[in-house]
Amino acid sequence: MRIRIRFAKEGKIRWTSHRDVARIWERGLRRAGLPVAYTEGFSPRPRLSFGLALPTGYESDAEYLDIDVRVAESELDLNALPARLTSDLPVGLVATVVAALTAGEASLQELVTSCSWRIELREVEQGRVAEAVDRALAAPTLPLVRSRKGHETLDDLRPGLLALRVGRITQEGRSVLLADLATQPRALRPGELLAACFAEVAEPLDITHRVRRTHQWFERDGARREPLPVTATSQPHAIGACA
Repeated sequence: MRIRIRFAKEGKIRWTSHRDVARIWERGLRRAGLPVAYTEGFSPRPRLSFGLALPTGYESDAEYLDIDVRVAESELDLNALPARLTSDLPVGLVATVVAALTAGEASLQELVTSCSWRIELREVEQGRVAEAVDRALAAPTLPLVRSRKGHETLDDLRPGLLALRVGRITQEGRSVLLADLATQPRALRPGELLAACFAEVAEPLDITHRVRRTHQWFERDGARREPLPVTATSQPHAIGACA
């Protein structure tokens, strides 16, 4: 059986890399006594599959992990599993939902087509943020030079910008951007969005500002949905852009 876990990553542990988070989960699953299936061969590894990597320094309400387990669904209390797993994880990693997957479900890497982001901007006035949002949405193109494998290319970010609006200002007086950004065919990252709209404040994004992934989405039957079975969560399963 394969199960899918949604978990949050917040606080100081946001500075832990994606690879180290994977190791933390392996240790936590062993401590929790979950009957994880292992690969065969000379060096068996737990059969875990993570979703889209979260950049170091970012927080998230919606990270995902698929696990193959060696028992049937009837032998696991899926409702109790989030609390059981969280108790064996470091502070800041919180399992929120566990659901059983049907056979043939696509991998998280293939499934997710967009992510929702909340970006707190320090020392950027709300009015200036609103002007930048209007310009970005009205622009036919958003050119940005990207570097990949030592090569620089001039790309248009506009197709990857699915939605953008100004959020409610924080108690600390920080302006907020709410964005829906595509992950396919190439992911548009929050730092790239800011580089196109606020070049002078875009870097270093993870230190100067506060970035949080709030949702990951896929599309099915004309609707945008979370990568979880509908019955697995009490939260709105398919909601409007930038909600």
